[in-house]
Formats: sequence, C-alpha cells, structure tokens
Amino acid sequence: MSAIKEKIAKLLALSASPNEKEAQAALLKARELMAKHKLRPEECREGQADKVVRQTIGVECTKMTDAWVLELGAIIGNRYCCRAYRQRAKRAKKVMLGFVGLEDDFEVCRRIYLYAYECVKARCRDIQSRHRDWSTGTELREMCNAYGWGFCSGLNAAFQEQEKEHQEWGLVLVVPQAVEDAMSRMGKPTPYGKANVDGWRAKYANAGYAEGKKFVPEQQLEPGNNKQQASA
Repeated sequence: MSAIKEKIAKLLALSASPNEKEAQAALLKARELMAKHKLRPEECREGQADKVVRQTIGVECTKMTDAWVLELGAIIGNRYCCRAYRQRAKRAKKVMLGFVGLEDDFEVCRRIYLYAYECVKARCRDIQSRHRDWSTGTELREMCNAYGWGFCSGLNAAFQEQEKEHQEWGLVLVVPQAVEDAMSRMGKPTPYGKANVDGWRAKYANAGYAEGKKFVPEQQLEPGNNKQQASA
C-alpha cells in the first residue's frame, strides 16, 4: 500500500478514538486526502470489509412541525456519501430521521447533521422567544418552519458552489453502491411535508437561506460551537 493510502488508513483508524475532537479531525482529514488523491475508503483498508450502517439519529418531525429536518438530512447525506431515510412507528404521527452509509461515512454525516440541526433549532428558539408575545402558535411554527426550509436551500446552494469549485471531489463524494443497494431494498422514497415560505414568511426563509449559505461544517465541528447568528 502506498504511503498516502497508509496515512489515510491511519486517519480512519483514529476516527474510532474516544476523544471526540481527535476523532472529528481524523475523519475530516481523511476525507480531504481521499478527495485530493481520488481514493475511496475501501482502497485504503486492505483486508477490511466495509460495513453498511442503517440507523436513526434521534431527530423527529411531523408534516406540520420541522418537516425540513428530512430535507436537511437528504442534503447533508448526499454530500457525505450517505442516504437519508425516515422511519415511523405504527400509528405514530412523528417520523424519525436516519442515515444509511458506510461506517466511517455514517459517523461523519451524523455529526455534521446534528450540528446543523442544532444550529437551526437554536435560531428557531430565538425566533419563538422574540415573537411569542404577539404571535399565535401557528404563526410561530410557520416562522420556524420557513427559517428551516430557507437554511436547507442556502446550504444546498453552498454545497453546489463548492462542488463546482472542487470538481475533483466527485469521485469521492459519490454514494457507494453498497449504500444504494441497501436503500433500494427499503422501497421507493416518497415526499414528506411541504415548504411554505410565501408572504410574510419570506423574511424568515431569507434569514435561514443566508445562514445556510455560509454554514461550513468542516470549520464548525469543534465542541461548543453549536450556535449560529442570524437576523430575522
């Protein structure tokens, strides 16, 4: 195995470290090197089989409240070589978000998603706090939903711009076939929830878009960096 493959293999091994900061740094550095040298994880782990993980991550939503979490999952999942799915218990109104991905990819995707999710939820709590005295419960929910959908659109636009700038990432960021096969066995995905960002809601959607557009996961995974600022 070449020196660069050995280095990537060591970084992937470090990603299992119990030290959260060390694990995050190793996973992201491995991803950077694989993109630069057009290598896939399986090419850097001689004699190791890739394990496909399918798991929910503790985030729930309904069609009326926070349906944007599924869109956010799809955007981040695709960017980090995973696929998002939803799961619902029998007769339950809420659905749970999950990801399917190779073990290392799943862990990067999960961490980045949860960070982005908490950024949006923190902003939504701020919106609710500032407007609670003069808004109805429905209006507050729609403000937050509009912000969430806007954040998703902004983040997706940012990722697309990055991909145009770094076209060589394409060979590494593609979702592995083993993951696609696992998803195909789960059935065809269907739409869930609908964005409503018209009229007065556009103000909150635009604020979300601006924050999503400047969200840089690789620079904001440090423990404690769990808030983003926006004006709405």
